[in-house]
Amino acid sequence: MRTASSLLTETPRNRQRNAAERRFRVYGIIAVVIALTTLAIMLFTIFRDGSSAFVQAKIVFPVTIDETIVDKSGNRDLAEMKKVTTVGYGRILGTSLVQYMKDRNISVEGSTDKEIADMISKDAPARLRDQVLADPSLVGQTITFEAFAGGRIDGYLKGRVDRDIAARDSNVTVVQLDLADRMVDAGILETSFNWRFITAPDASDLRPEAAGLGVALLGTLYMMFLVFIFTLPLGVGASIYLEEFAAKNWFTDLVEVNISNLAAVPSIVYGILGLAVFINFAGLPSSAPLVGALVLTLMTLPTIIIATRSAIRAVPPSIRDAALGVGASKMQMVFHHVLPLAAPGILTGTILGLASALGETGPLLLIGMVAFVTNYPASPLEGGVLDPATALPVQVYSWASRSDPAFIERSSGAIIVLLAFLVIMNVGAILLRRKFERRW
Repeated sequence: MRTASSLLTETPRNRQRNAAERRFRVYGIIAVVIALTTLAIMLFTIFRDGSSAFVQAKIVFPVTIDETIVDKSGNRDLAEMKKVTTVGYGRILGTSLVQYMKDRNISVEGSTDKEIADMISKDAPARLRDQVLADPSLVGQTITFEAFAGGRIDGYLKGRVDRDIAARDSNVTVVQLDLADRMVDAGILETSFNWRFITAPDASDLRPEAAGLGVALLGTLYMMFLVFIFTLPLGVGASIYLEEFAAKNWFTDLVEVNISNLAAVPSIVYGILGLAVFINFAGLPSSAPLVGALVLTLMTLPTIIIATRSAIRAVPPSIRDAALGVGASKMQMVFHHVLPLAAPGILTGTILGLASALGETGPLLLIGMVAFVTNYPASPLEGGVLDPATALPVQVYSWASRSDPAFIERSSGAIIVLLAFLVIMNVGAILLRRKFERRW
């Protein structure tokens, strides 16, 4: 005869089940810890390498605008003054810095005037030229000019370049690093926040310290605005039709299966499709934000349709029955009752889909948005969506593929800006969900 066991007595079988439950809980904690640790390491590495991109070494010194170089005729004719290239302005900057350091008695044994002049960024002559052409009255005057230091000098102040590297690097000398130390002590060379990293366009390999995200930011904003305009009405309209109005037959089943399949297609395939349809067939310009937006719209639509249909399906059937029961038409039932209740899920799915599209690089590379663009696109009302531009993820790829360490630093800085965009979009999704959420 079998003896009945008490519920208060732990049997071997119960001990085994409880032990398995404890192990599973430990496995879950370990998985969470590993995920959070990996995320923390990634963020720490990005911010460690990229935060220095937001500060820049600058040389502040008086510059005398030599009239014999920039305006030989002396009549302040802009057409004549524009013929003077940046080479002439570079001589002005180099001469002024050398003289200023001599006046301040700042020198290092064995240094030459050329080494001093080469500490100035090659971007500075172009900026000085633009400043003089904008205000010709500066000719003949002495102004205080703030010039970027060269990429290697900037890297030295940030700890990226040392004397061992300088001894092997043809772009900087140990003497220049010694001069940099003296200039820092004298207050001529300093680091400060670099707004031009946010606003300036990209720069050539010879001027990494002048490279900025201005064109990439504008291109990204144009693209995401257009993607939002294209995807929201198309995605919501298709979802409403499939969920509320379409007949349930083999054709709608086929459409649903293909929507799910399109959501899993690699993004590079959409880039190939955009290249074939929008550029080769339709003749739209490559590198244009409009083409990038069309490609990202095709890629994002399936995701938004799936999220929107899930939000619509989550509305209780009793809401529909009650609306129809009091005499509302099916259209009124959908737009007056179902959509307002599904709005939080629809907006959240749309924003998360846009955030996913924001980080895509492959499709944009195929349509030419990796091009080196230094001119800002015009406003959207002036056709700026057809002007050449680039995007943040493509800019990250472009800088990371260059050999100069200064571009690697800027690549990490661009990732920080991209992460800020993603955080803003995700916070916006959370706020919208809480604002429009209704409980039943």
